[in-house]
Amino acid sequence: MPVIINRSGLRFKAEPARIISRFHYSAGVERNYSIISRVLNLSDSDIQENLNNILRNFSKRHRNISKIFEKNFDQIFSIFSNLNPQVISEITVEKIVNLQSLLQIINTDIEFKSRSKKLLIGAYYTMEYSIESAAFFNPSIVEHPDQSGLEQEKEKRIILSFRATGEGHISSLVFREGYIDQGNKIILESVSKLLDVPEVVNRHIYIKVDFFKKLHEMNIYQFNGNKQTENNINLIKQTIQMIMNKLEDKFTYDRLHFLIEEAMKDPELTDSEKTAVKTISWLADSHYEIEFSLDTAVSERVIFPISYTERNGIEDARFVKFTDEDGSIIYFATYTAYDGFTILPRLIQTKDFYNFKIRPLNGKYARNKGMALFPRKINGKYVMLSRYDGTNNYVMYSDNLNLWQNADKLENPIHPWEIIQSGNCGSPIETKEGWLMLTHGVGAMRRYCIGAVLLDLDNPAKIIGYLKEPLLGPNEDEREGYVPNVVYSCGSMIHNDVLVLPYGISDTASTYATINIEELLNALIRSPVV
Repeated sequence: MPVIINRSGLRFKAEPARIISRFHYSAGVERNYSIISRVLNLSDSDIQENLNNILRNFSKRHRNISKIFEKNFDQIFSIFSNLNPQVISEITVEKIVNLQSLLQIINTDIEFKSRSKKLLIGAYYTMEYSIESAAFFNPSIVEHPDQSGLEQEKEKRIILSFRATGEGHISSLVFREGYIDQGNKIILESVSKLLDVPEVVNRHIYIKVDFFKKLHEMNIYQFNGNKQTENNINLIKQTIQMIMNKLEDKFTYDRLHFLIEEAMKDPELTDSEKTAVKTISWLADSHYEIEFSLDTAVSERVIFPISYTERNGIEDARFVKFTDEDGSIIYFATYTAYDGFTILPRLIQTKDFYNFKIRPLNGKYARNKGMALFPRKINGKYVMLSRYDGTNNYVMYSDNLNLWQNADKLENPIHPWEIIQSGNCGSPIETKEGWLMLTHGVGAMRRYCIGAVLLDLDNPAKIIGYLKEPLLGPNEDEREGYVPNVVYSCGSMIHNDVLVLPYGISDTASTYATINIEELLNALIRSPVV
């Protein structure tokens, strides 16, 4: 007898009006020289009039728009200040030198007219970006850190995370706040159109040995996907070793950044060496900390790609409420950073959803998509699900949350609905019968379905039972979208003896279903293990 699935019928949809600002740079030195020169050729009255119009049109769409303009001016100022004369034609060198002097005056002069010029130039290097204009999918759900103020018993405040995509299919991480009522219905709070992009803080202390190992895992001897000659590889190794030799066993971001800047000034560096040096910088940038303003609502916070390694997307965050051995609570999420060519597994850490620490995941088995952390240690070790080979499900163990060197294969995709590949749908959930692991499988016509597996509580590499047929597949109302025939989840939870399962619909929108947990567990126990 199949497990009864209660689809809610509710749709969590994208809100195209939710926008952030981004730095907008026009390629080419000459073009940017012309843009800035045209602004500076305006009269003081025209500058002030244009700035007032821009502020009037956009100040209600962003938090502190003048601060955004100033920040983007600083960025273009930095670009022009560091221009190497060797990349500028002789015809334009004098122009650029003069422009650099003007920008320096504007940047240091606090006089009202100079500040107006600064803000107006910044406005021309700013664009709006609709983070949810294309899709809103692959949700994860966790219990909110604050459970106070609920009106009824058996209600639970929750945070939902979603993968949101906009122009260019760049993915970011967004949130919604709400609660599950006594009848297991999800009620979300209304959302504001104003969004908050966090401040970035680089406070990480790097360990040189681990940092060097990760560089090799990233295959830095490749350039634009092509293998290098032996001579090029030796040059790259020498350049990297030169930088690493100047670092202490433990070093800061600022120290590494200084050495990278020094190395990049060498006019004899080849393109391959420059790319290798940039790779060091990209890896360092993948360790960062972000802070949101305390006056923001959960739904106003957006984690947009920050480091180079994730410039094309933050994909499929799997949040879990983790209880440490001392009883303390911390929230973790694994996600995939994508730079347009390669992927890098990452870990988010937060206690309050205001401050987030982001780190790469290291080790032989910290590869590919779909890693999901168990909500507590087992036998004194951290435990993680993975699909490091791209096809099969694995269980990994580690004493170090950021280093994964050991794994056991859990299952192969053997059923028709998962023959292409299998993976997980978020962190396992602890039940009295075992760890409930929701899976996803890809079958014919690239149809994605969600399955269920039950793992032993003390030995999660041991399967107690699993459903031969999918627990949930796309119905006729869920087949159409950006990627047809897909249902996919990044995390679920149990509430009032019911599994609450949010899931994405064909990579376009999201919804949720509820399933009686007793009925599901009984079905899993009755299913023979192959």
